[in-house]
Amino acid sequence: MIKSRTAEECGKADFGWLKARYTFSFGHYFDPTLMGYASLRVLNQEILAPGASLQPRTYPRVDVLNLVLQGEAEYRDSEGHSVLVNTGEAALLSTQPNVSYSEHNVSQTEPLTRMQLWLDACPTQENPLLQKVVIGDETQCLLASPDGDGGSLQLRQQVWIHHINLAAGEQLEFTIHGPRAYLQSVHGQAHVKGGETHVEQQLVCGDGAFIHQENTLTVKACSPLQALLIDLPV
Repeated sequence: MIKSRTAEECGKADFGWLKARYTFSFGHYFDPTLMGYASLRVLNQEILAPGASLQPRTYPRVDVLNLVLQGEAEYRDSEGHSVLVNTGEAALLSTQPNVSYSEHNVSQTEPLTRMQLWLDACPTQENPLLQKVVIGDETQCLLASPDGDGGSLQLRQQVWIHHINLAAGEQLEFTIHGPRAYLQSVHGQAHVKGGETHVEQQLVCGDGAFIHQENTLTVKACSPLQALLIDLPV
């Protein structure tokens, strides 16, 4: 089964200094049928105005993945750790109880655009508090994984996150580990086809797709495509 979640269906916010699109319930946007998907709790795309900050906050036990699409972000925690993340880089925060985290758009002249995911974390596993990786231009790279395979960010959960970067007409086939996955178009259009049901969906910029009980997934770019495939456990 493949079911699309269009960008127009997502929750939205515009506070002037912050513009956001929410795939699942978040902040003022609440839909009891969309509280997350498997261990994926949050998938937001947000734009922070020049010099804007998200004030320190604590988190439930989650891994917070920030993918910077444009600009430069600084992430700080209340223990004194910090990391700078530029366009084309991603950072993973292994959040801790009683520790607060803030985000700041370093530039005073340019907006910061980034995608943020929250993933439930295993209660007994501890990883490095802050991790960062350069994504690169490969057609496909493993961005995050349970074991940090191939230099990917190491998650505290059985989840695999693939970054997809395709030219128009190119396609990739993925083997799905678990019964569920989520595909998010960052920009560009794609045809998505399941290997079990042979169901096909077309996604445009900002659309996502719930994937259930598909052992393989084929992603074909109709235009230059940047996307994330989040392969989720039971």
